[in-house]
Amino acid sequence: MNYFELFGFPVAPVVDKTYVAKKYFQLQKSHHPDFFTQATEAEKEAALEQSAHINKAFTVFKDHEKTLEYFLQFKGVVLADEKYQLPPDFLMQMMEMNEDLLSKTPAAAAEELANIETELYSEVAPILQDPSQYESKGSLEKLKAYYYQKKYLKRILDRLND
Repeated sequence: MNYFELFGFPVAPVVDKTYVAKKYFQLQKSHHPDFFTQATEAEKEAALEQSAHINKAFTVFKDHEKTLEYFLQFKGVVLADEKYQLPPDFLMQMMEMNEDLLSKTPAAAAEELANIETELYSEVAPILQDPSQYESKGSLEKLKAYYYQKKYLKRILDRLND
């Protein structure tokens, strides 16, 4: 099931959040199983399956990271359970930062991680804002690196919150 097609969105690493909920409710009005109580068993099953796809797509599109991940998987750039090798300079920066985090308050550490994330985003923002770059192999690879680096930062942040 192609979630972009289901919601009528262009294939992109970002979607217009103002339309996600609107489209979700519109689709559920047409496909929710509650509207098929008098239908045949096959129609009920089809409505249930379509409703499940709509719910999954909604979950993906309402979250920026999940939307990016879905886009990259859709393009075949990110594979399930892939063991991506992060750039050595990024890993070195993270190693140094991890050592520094021990001496910082959780709030200061979270702020530092947010600053790094902002810096990473600034490198891919031109790609995210220009649909003509969504097909470029180089652009897709940059988005992939951004996705995995951001995922790495989130794991550090989660660890700080434990």
